[in-house]
Amino acid sequence: MADEFDGMYDTFKALLDAFPPSEAVKRLEILGVSPEIVKEIREHHELQTIRIKELEEPHAVILGNRDTWYTGPQDKDKCWPAIVELLHKDGWPDDPAVRNLDDSSTRVVSLLNHPKEKSFSTRGLVVGYVQSGKTTNFTSVMAKAADRGYKLFIVLAGIHNGLRRQTQARLVQQLVEPNPSLWSQLTDLDKDFTPQANPASYFGKSNKTHVLCVVKKNATVLRKLARWLEKAADYLQDCPALIIDDEADRATVATKSINPLILNIMSSLPRSAYVGYTASPFANLLIDPSAQDLYPRDFVVNLPKPEGHFGTEVLFGRYALDGEDPEQVDDGYDMIRSVPDDDVTCVRPESRADVEGFEPVITETLRRAVEYFWLATAARRVRRRGNPHSTMLIHTSVNTAVHNSFKRPLERLLERAGQSLADTGFLSRLRDLWEEETERVPAEEFGEKHVAFDDLALELPGVLGSCRVIMDNSSSEDRLDYENGPVVAIAVGGNTLSRGLTLEGLSVSYFVRAVSAYDTLLQMGRWFGFRNGYADLPRIWMTDELAEWFRHLATVETEMRRDIDIYMTEAETPLTFAVRLRTHPALRVTAAAKMRDAVTAASSYGGKRVQTHYFRTDADWLGGNITAARDLVAASLSNAVRIEDRSSEGRYVFRDVPHDVVTDFLADYKFHDKSPENDADLIIGYIQKRVKTAGSLRRWNVAIVGNPTGEPFGLAPGISVGLNSRARLAVSNADPYFADIKTLMSRRDAAVDLDGDTAKLTEQGIMDKRRELLPDTGLLVLYPIDKVSAPSPAKKLRAPLNAQDHVMGVGLVFPDRLGDSTVEKYISANLSGLRIEDEDYSLLVEGEDA
Repeated sequence: MADEFDGMYDTFKALLDAFPPSEAVKRLEILGVSPEIVKEIREHHELQTIRIKELEEPHAVILGNRDTWYTGPQDKDKCWPAIVELLHKDGWPDDPAVRNLDDSSTRVVSLLNHPKEKSFSTRGLVVGYVQSGKTTNFTSVMAKAADRGYKLFIVLAGIHNGLRRQTQARLVQQLVEPNPSLWSQLTDLDKDFTPQANPASYFGKSNKTHVLCVVKKNATVLRKLARWLEKAADYLQDCPALIIDDEADRATVATKSINPLILNIMSSLPRSAYVGYTASPFANLLIDPSAQDLYPRDFVVNLPKPEGHFGTEVLFGRYALDGEDPEQVDDGYDMIRSVPDDDVTCVRPESRADVEGFEPVITETLRRAVEYFWLATAARRVRRRGNPHSTMLIHTSVNTAVHNSFKRPLERLLERAGQSLADTGFLSRLRDLWEEETERVPAEEFGEKHVAFDDLALELPGVLGSCRVIMDNSSSEDRLDYENGPVVAIAVGGNTLSRGLTLEGLSVSYFVRAVSAYDTLLQMGRWFGFRNGYADLPRIWMTDELAEWFRHLATVETEMRRDIDIYMTEAETPLTFAVRLRTHPALRVTAAAKMRDAVTAASSYGGKRVQTHYFRTDADWLGGNITAARDLVAASLSNAVRIEDRSSEGRYVFRDVPHDVVTDFLADYKFHDKSPENDADLIIGYIQKRVKTAGSLRRWNVAIVGNPTGEPFGLAPGISVGLNSRARLAVSNADPYFADIKTLMSRRDAAVDLDGDTAKLTEQGIMDKRRELLPDTGLLVLYPIDKVSAPSPAKKLRAPLNAQDHVMGVGLVFPDRLGDSTVEKYISANLSGLRIEDEDYSLLVEGEDA
């Protein structure tokens, strides 16, 4: 019986190449296989599909109960085993790296349609991380789909020739070269798509090869492809096609040229699956799901963060999310260096009118960045492992004339450095720079060995001798080429470098361009990725404002990915879930054109903690907030049902204070205008709406939390607590009166009004206890903060607060109730006062050589 089952199951697997599972079972029945064996085969196949559906990673949200026909690679496969062999040669370990890639690519393929279904038009989205191996993932998906019978593979690779060429090279290396007899190519390294004379030679039944086409998102090119496919319609009925959209958030969503052309191409293919890949899915998830568009209506897959990946949060830190212990949220590594605002005008023209004739100045910060790049490259040569390439990125503008203006000054700097290697003053300056940087970021923290300056100095002549200054933009002929030996390059560029293109061995970035959208900002993080062998060496020079934006973005991104996971576990479909996105006063969520279906965002404070972490430090502003706090304490003394004096712990609690005392305080207290989540009007509106519609939040507990050992601070007669210490993040912001303390409330503080032993409660435990004991009561906590607030020596990224008066922090904890009310706010922001350089999309519609 077992032998008969094994033989028939092999037959069933062979039938799956020609038929979907239900049809394959019917064929077994026609062949006369006994009902018992057929039942066993169906159950075994179902077990295989359940294993894939229940993979812990990656998480997926799926429309309906899509049939899982794909159960993983088979022994006869050719394309996927070739990729595994190449990865092993590159040093990938089987476990966990190759196994995780196998699982995640299998999950995506399992969500495609069986290639022999009569017709299908699937739309999916795969969310990864910037520079995290998305190309390897979609190459693996293509390999597995090819092994199962998908015929045509169209890859949409950005809007620039550089990225298209890089993607073509990767796919040829990993798919075509290992199995040349299995593939035909419609494009090559140097040529985008040009119509071929005879479609039948590619799609006719006599041609058993897979067809690969790697094209730019360019209207001229896509129009040619669409027309050619229309002419080949007679041959496409039996041509299952997979369209991979790399950087799917860019130039696809809501564009008048590209979007309809992709849909047009899909309409020529009776069996087609469109899968977008992106690290910044803001735009894709804001498409109107009801529109005839590319919304991922069938599935969204959330790839796990790969081990060893450098992301936004690692470099910039982030703020605590709801339900997190703030003490567990890191400040990030000390790898960001400040570019003063005065330097910006030296490296970027102030307006379009200043572009012509602009000549950059090699400022002190730019010189240090370049010299550190040479030092880091020399140190990597001493270590002799990891990526052989070493690149520095300079990105100050999208304007090609500005890029080109850097060539002469940088080449002069390089030439002078080469001539100064015997100069003791020059070497002394380099030694000081190296020792300062390696002290701030010790190699040992990353499992690396410190490189002494005397050792790397021996490598400096070779580094300077091989260093090239390259202008990489849409108009330059000299491009980054990593295919012909190790590269040491200072690359100056704009959009060609800021999206999609992998900068091999990126060690140093000098980045001052102003952008206005989350997705654009995130994609510009070419410094994100893997840094094997030099994880301690990357540095980024940027303005404090940009660093602050990235810190905010890290919070947005983490929250968005968490929400996707939450909705996935709640079994929502892609058509019904909407990701919450924070607003930022100087950042649009995505470009305005992509936001036409996301004008307002409904916000609810139910179950949320709101806390102030941005403050002004000038006396007038602080004095007004101290007055508001004292008025609140006086009103609480008069109106509270019960007052708990816990002054020995530095705490007071005023119980059951009327809600209008709290709303009066919120109307008087000034939140920093960079704190969109602390919008007094929205919070007051929410409280009033809950009181009116649900009878909730009528009563509040007001607490004061101080430090028992701090300097006493009086808030009312007989009410005094010790001042708290909250150091600020060490950024030399352009606003001298700005401070970011990052975290105000501790987990313990959110339970200050709960009875019993709350010390060991988790965040979730606190919320559960609040729901049980105080289901309709809000909590407001005042934090008097010492104006000096010097940090402990261990906090390298912190500085004294140094405010002109003591600071009054505020935390709010809202009860979590079902059927919670929402308040609405426009999701965009007024950008009229900012000089923003947005992306140039003219390349989408210009000729194919654009």
